Amino acid sequence: MIRFRDFIAPTAVIDELEAQSKNELLVTMVDVLVATGQVRQETRKGILKALQEREKLGSTGIGQSVAIPHAKHPSIKKIVGVLGRSREGVEFDALDGKPVHLFFLVISNQNSPSDHLECLAYISKYLRDDNFRRFLLNARDKAEIIELLAEADENSLIKD
Repeated sequence: MIRFRDFIAPTAVIDELEAQSKNELLVTMVDVLVATGQVRQETRKGILKALQEREKLGSTGIGQSVAIPHAKHPSIKKIVGVLGRSREGVEFDALDGKPVHLFFLVISNQNSPSDHLECLAYISKYLRDDNFRRFLLNARDKAEIIELLAEADENSLIKD
């Protein structure tokens, strides 16, 4: 089973996103994957395009302050992700029409659809929990966000 630790490196957690728009947010999050060496610079534009194309199909802003932008790209060998938090909120065309504060970006290989779906299901399972969302939104800093993800992974091991 896929866990947060399998696709979100501690260096890929952003506790203070400053993006003002959906596109700016996607660029910022992909740039984190490039900066942390999880995505090659030469694939950056292609990954951004894949994310933007996915958003054209329908917003990944699922409501309750959450968006899960995701796409598939042939350059990705192992599923990767970024968790970003915006205290101000970003207009993301969310289903409930409200600004989004928590973003889980996921990129996987198109030949791994089951991993992609499993990852999205795992994220969704936790983000449906009001307490988990509130704890992420109110975490003091990046270290506390990382700790919350680790606790979720440990709890998941117990439940499964």
